[in-house]
Amino acid sequence: MSLFRKETAPEADYPVQKTAAEWRAALSPEAYRVLREHGTERPGTSPLNAEKRPGTFACAGCGTPLFESGTKFESGTGWPSFFAPIEGNVGTTTDRSFFMTRTEVHCANCGGHLGHVFPDGPPPTGLRYCMNGVSLRFEPIPAEG
Repeated sequence: MSLFRKETAPEADYPVQKTAAEWRAALSPEAYRVLREHGTERPGTSPLNAEKRPGTFACAGCGTPLFESGTKFESGTGWPSFFAPIEGNVGTTTDRSFFMTRTEVHCANCGGHLGHVFPDGPPPTGLRYCMNGVSLRFEPIPAEG
């Protein structure tokens, strides 16, 4: 175990499996660093912080729907935050890097690292899913008419 970076979970644990070379070809360097190497983007750098349209936030790695826009809230942390994921589409593991214990959040379909969840969010769940914007892709609901 690394003190500074959580090791990537075995790819065989997830339905979507790609080699490192395939992930690198499919993702931007920053998305690869976050999703596949458990990196963290700088706070305040994601355009998804300001996204307020109706839609779905999906995994940037495999497209799995992760969060509905109605669960997004302004946490003041500099990262897109949500109070609840789409049931069954995210998983969690214990992250003991950086001399602390946190709950890591990953895509249940491809294992991509999304961020962490903390018990300081708003009702109704009291949870704050603090996600790296680069690990997400926003899919707006098309406007009618």
